[in-house]
Amino acid sequence: MSTSTRRLATAEDTHVLVAESLGLAHLARAVGDPPRAQAIWEGLVARATANPGDSAAFLDLATLLIATGDREKGLEVQAAAVADHQLYRRAAARTPTLRLLAFTTLGDFTANAPLDFLLEDSGVELINWYVDGPPSPGAAPEHDVAFLAIGESAEAEPLLQRLEGALAAWPRPVLNARPGLIAGMTRDGVADRFVGHPAVFCPTVRRVGRETVQALAHGTRPLADVAQGLNFPVILRPVGTHAGHGMAKLSSPAEIGAYLAEHMAAEYYVTAFHDYSGADGLFRKLRVVFIQGRPFLAHMAVSENWMVHYLNARMDESEAKRAEEAAMMASFDDGFAARHAEAFKALCETYPLDYFGIDCAETADGRLVVFEADVAMIVHAMDPADVYPYKKPAMRRLFEAFVDCLHQAGGVPTA
Repeated sequence: MSTSTRRLATAEDTHVLVAESLGLAHLARAVGDPPRAQAIWEGLVARATANPGDSAAFLDLATLLIATGDREKGLEVQAAAVADHQLYRRAAARTPTLRLLAFTTLGDFTANAPLDFLLEDSGVELINWYVDGPPSPGAAPEHDVAFLAIGESAEAEPLLQRLEGALAAWPRPVLNARPGLIAGMTRDGVADRFVGHPAVFCPTVRRVGRETVQALAHGTRPLADVAQGLNFPVILRPVGTHAGHGMAKLSSPAEIGAYLAEHMAAEYYVTAFHDYSGADGLFRKLRVVFIQGRPFLAHMAVSENWMVHYLNARMDESEAKRAEEAAMMASFDDGFAARHAEAFKALCETYPLDYFGIDCAETADGRLVVFEADVAMIVHAMDPADVYPYKKPAMRRLFEAFVDCLHQAGGVPTA
């Protein structure tokens, strides 16, 4: 076992070994400083070479691999580390005020709620427990509050279903303890929940097999047969993808055929395209997170392209776009959130979770467009302050609200 392992006592006074990890936020920040990242990499390799049982070194190497784009190798190393050891502690940045035990699963940065980012620079000690089934309280390290961090995905669905009801008798408070509800936050599941809603608009989404998409491409099956009112153009993407990977707007059966030739998958999401551009022709997409029902703006991207992601919107290259985002962050509570209070209320009633997020926009007639809802959307404060000076105060409010939520749940006063 690694020498970087700390011994903690459970409530039953048994002993649990928790490996010491550098953590996602620390390593993600290092990636932006190549010499620093290289030094960390070399140090971790030296540790792993000297002690093949140093599972924490391997887990941190896996995180660096994923963060630098080698996802496949990173997931392979991560799985090997977790097979050896399931508990990893990231120390608090300040004097510890609370111990949070997070139930997590294998995967990249979209697999679990971004707790390490949310808790950055806080007094919360984070312990990630990679579970493959219902956890046993007797095997848990000492903690004040627990959190079900696993997000919706096809890979996680069986695990979430096995966890249903398993956390009800946990000896400490557990936040987000609704695994079955989380498992149902699929793109089509969310859309189906809000069909015909007066304040929330979700474009029609259907999950279909490759044979069905091939029939659409051949013209042997009409779009209306997949979902009532579905017409060209449509958006097609493989199930399980994120950040626009494999996502395309298609306007004819021939375009679907060409798409299928390049994107092999067993299942796809077919989504009705809705033009949510503003009067100036630009598309605006917001990421909003809810902390015990209270909305916070994590970012707003402004783009010339209908497929909006913060990186491809080139926000760093446009002072005008950043000024618009800054204004949205400054006015969010009294502006956007107030306008969509009814929609936000409906979302939180539908998904009564302590924490989750949505990607959304506005329709021309004033409704809230919801593209996706999940607990694992990336939220961070790593954008450079010299380019985005307005972000730090906004993200601090969000992070402090999350930390306060944990302290309240655990009955532990803040520092």
